[in-house]
Amino acid sequence: MSRLDLAGKLGILADAAKYDASCASSGAQKRDSKGGKGIGSTTGSGICHAYTPDGRCISLLKILLTNACIFDCHYCINRKSSNTRRARFTAKEVVELTLDFYRRNYIEGLFLSSGIIQSPDYTMEQIVEVARSLRQDHHFRGYIHLKTIPDADPALIHAAGVHADRVSINIELPTREGLTRLAPEKSEPRIEGAMDGMKTAILDGKDARKRYRHAPRFAPSGQSTQMIVGADAATDRDIVGRASGLYQRFALKRVYYSAFSPIPDASAVLPLKRPPLMREHRLYQSDWLMRFYGFAPAEVQAAANDNGMLPLDIDPKLAWALKFRDAFPVDVNRAPREMLLRVPGLGTRAVKNILAARRHRSLTLADVGRMTTSIIKLRPFLIAADWRPVALADREDLSALVKPKSVQLELF
Repeated sequence: MSRLDLAGKLGILADAAKYDASCASSGAQKRDSKGGKGIGSTTGSGICHAYTPDGRCISLLKILLTNACIFDCHYCINRKSSNTRRARFTAKEVVELTLDFYRRNYIEGLFLSSGIIQSPDYTMEQIVEVARSLRQDHHFRGYIHLKTIPDADPALIHAAGVHADRVSINIELPTREGLTRLAPEKSEPRIEGAMDGMKTAILDGKDARKRYRHAPRFAPSGQSTQMIVGADAATDRDIVGRASGLYQRFALKRVYYSAFSPIPDASAVLPLKRPPLMREHRLYQSDWLMRFYGFAPAEVQAAANDNGMLPLDIDPKLAWALKFRDAFPVDVNRAPREMLLRVPGLGTRAVKNILAARRHRSLTLADVGRMTTSIIKLRPFLIAADWRPVALADREDLSALVKPKSVQLELF
C-alpha cells in the first residue's frame, strides 16, 4: 500500500469521525488571545459551525487519531476485522493541522477521537499529548473535546480533563446485554467506573476553584456520552430510562444518540436495515423534555406506544398530552410555569414570554399565537381570555386534528 500524505490521511480520518455525534461546543469557558500571547479563542456561547457531507452540524476540526483498532465491535466500521483503508496521524501532525486550520479561519477548535492501537494506555497517551502540546507548547485557547478510553489508566483519563474543555466516555449501547453481544471486549462496569472517576475529578476541580482563585480548570464543559440506537433490541423506553440514569449518576452535560448505520461486510448479528432517522430525532426531543421541560423519565416513557417505541409521526410532548388529556386544558392566565411547559407547541421561550405578559393583562388566543409558531396545535390544550376548547377537548379524533400534515417535498 502506498504511503499516505497528510491530505490523504485527513480524508480517511475525517470521514471515519462522522460516526461520533457528540461534538457540540456548548458550555466552553471564555478564553481569548488578547495581549499578544497565545492563539485561538472561544466564547461561552460556542464557536462557529460547519456542516459535514451527511448534514450534521459541527463546529470543530473533527478527526480520528487513527481508524485502526485492536477491538472487534460488531457495529463499528473501524473494527479489527473490517476491510477498510487504515490511516494514522502522529500527535505532531494533529497539532499542526489544528493550528493550520485555525489560521485559515476554517475552525476554532478540535474534536479528537481514536481507534485503539497497541493498547488503551498507548492510545490515550497520544490523545493527551495532542491536547498538551496545543495548550502548553502553542498556547492554543480554542475549544478542545477529547474522546477518552475507559480501559486506559485513570491517570491518563485525568490528564485529558486537565487540557480539554470537555471529555467524552462512550457508553456505546443502551443495555448491558447489547454491549455483551455486540462489543464483548468492552465492559459496562469499566465504562461506568471511568465516568464516575471523571465526575469526581470535575467536582473536585470546581471545589478547588471556589477555594483557590488560581486553581487550574478541569474539564470546565463537563463530560458527555454517546449511545448507538437501533443496533440492538433496546426500545425507546429502555433508552430514555438509561439516559436518565446516566444524567443522575454521572452529572453528564449531554447524552448523544446516534442511529445505527449499516456497514460493509456487516456481522450477521446486526440488523439489516438502519432505524428511521426520525427515531433519533424523537429521542433527542425526549431528552430535551427531561432536561428543560421538567418531565420525569417515567412520564416520557409513558408517551411511548405499547411496544415501547415513541411515535414517529408526532413529538413526545404531544404524544404525552394525547395520552393524559385529563391534565388539559391549561389556563394560560393562571397556570404555573410547570403546566405551561407541558402544553404541546409551547417552548421555554414562549412560556417565559407568557409569564411576563400576563402580569400586565389577560392574554387572548391571538396573544398566545404571536408568541409561538403555530396556534393550531395549541388550541385543544389551553384556555385563554377569549377561548375555551369545550368541543375540541372532548373529540375522540383529536389526534388526527393536531398531527402535523404530511407535505410532499419537491425535488426542484
